[in-house]
Amino acid sequence: MVMGLTTGLWVSAQIRLCDRAFIPAAVVRRGDPDVGTVLLKINRFEAGVTVFTQTSTLDDEAAWSRGTGPAPVTEAEADAYIARQVARDPDLWVLEIEDRKGEYKMIGKVV
Repeated sequence: MVMGLTTGLWVSAQIRLCDRAFIPAAVVRRGDPDVGTVLLKINRFEAGVTVFTQTSTLDDEAAWSRGTGPAPVTEAEADAYIARQVARDPDLWVLEIEDRKGEYKMIGKVV
């Protein structure tokens, strides 16, 4: 994950950061607590949903890619994408953040 943190600890930290900022967040699916990959489902409600997939840059820095494409999608499309990814990787974590105002800040750049 990030600088030696386990995935479970990183996800717990994100939940805590969201809680402190009054942004609803929930672990929708728990994966491998040590090395599982994370999907971030950012629900902006009227503005749509984007699912970000954990990746890294060429310099091995933490980064995210838009798994559902460049534009937000419906929640049904996001959930279908997540279901396909979970079928491929049983160790996958899914963290859903309900961010109507767009206040959640991801760690790492979007590539």
